[in-house]
Amino acid sequence: MLIHPWDAPRDDDEWQGWLAVHDFGQLAVNGPPGEPPYVQPLHFAYDAGRGEAVTHLARPNPLWPALEANPEVVLSVVDDYVYVPGPWQAEPGTLPEHGVPTSLYAAVQLRCRAHVVDDPAEKAALLNRQTGHFQPEGGSARAAAGEAPYGRLLPGIRGLRLEVTGVRAKFKYAGKRSEAVRDRIAAGLAERDGARDAQARAHVLRRRAL
Repeated sequence: MLIHPWDAPRDDDEWQGWLAVHDFGQLAVNGPPGEPPYVQPLHFAYDAGRGEAVTHLARPNPLWPALEANPEVVLSVVDDYVYVPGPWQAEPGTLPEHGVPTSLYAAVQLRCRAHVVDDPAEKAALLNRQTGHFQPEGGSARAAAGEAPYGRLLPGIRGLRLEVTGVRAKFKYAGKRSEAVRDRIAAGLAERDGARDAQARAHVLRRRAL
């Protein structure tokens, strides 16, 4: 992923705050020789304090042998993306039809070393961490090895601790454009009011203020 200086996060708080509420991504695992990578969509819980993300997958998932052969993986998250028409990007004094269309988006890629969790008690603890992230208000029983209601289901899954070893983050929101263009993009997104337009507009205005 190419990251220009104007698209880079201002600090770790920016990408970590974004990742805290964008917790569905794709896990890319190197495939066997001659095969393309495996890409697994999944929910995860990122823990900045521990420097890791946790998740789990079904035991029959075909990526396990590849993961055990090479535990170096990438967890990729992309969201808040929109299409920007060319005329919105035309600089003052330029014909609107000469503006260049583009995409705006936020992306975080976590390079990780994967640790497979098979111990029943450790899997239960991992599941409780995930549930605590997605259901902080509670409402579900806690998982415990050998105990109802989830103990009998634990053998059917394997847990994953993704130890973060590197981060690449990008907030592509017209950072190299003039204030006039960024204001036009923000106004266009507000008027269009399509899927993700409000989120993208908030990024444009937030990073413009920085």
